[in-house]
Amino acid sequence: MQSTNWAEEHSEALRKFLSNGMSYSEIAEAINAKFNTAYSRNAAIGRARRMGFSAPDRPKDLPTHWPRLPPEPGAARLHRPRERHASGFMRPMPVSEIMETVGLRCVEIDPRHLSLLDLERGDCRYPYGGDEDGETITFCGHPRRPGSSYCVAHFHLTRGPGSSSERAAGTVLLRLVEAA
Repeated sequence: MQSTNWAEEHSEALRKFLSNGMSYSEIAEAINAKFNTAYSRNAAIGRARRMGFSAPDRPKDLPTHWPRLPPEPGAARLHRPRERHASGFMRPMPVSEIMETVGLRCVEIDPRHLSLLDLERGDCRYPYGGDEDGETITFCGHPRRPGSSYCVAHFHLTRGPGSSSERAAGTVLLRLVEAA
């Protein structure tokens, strides 16, 4: 993006070219050629407006809407239909059957099933139960892993390998879980 602070000589050239009646695209090309810059037509328009100049004077006899030139005879353009490609986000989602949820439990550890009130500061907060209406929720209760709310086994059960996006799309680690 070009800075709005034009050099003084660039602004003077803009003023001179505007007084000569050049268009903004011609002005931008001339300034870029003279000073080896990369101003766009819009940059020249913006700078002219900030300097308080109006649009270049145009002869009064020019129409406000330029008519399009007719196409040259013999230059007929044939319509070619585009080949359609299904984009990645437009692909249909696979239809899956609704299955009964399977309760998972950690194979490596037998939970203590503590209530929320019985948990102490260093106990694992991995929940058990609560799947059925009215079923009580208990917690693992084994010593927590440092920096986590879970014990080592439950930490690895909830995290899995890879980054968070890989885990979101990843698979369940079967060596750590089995059906309850």
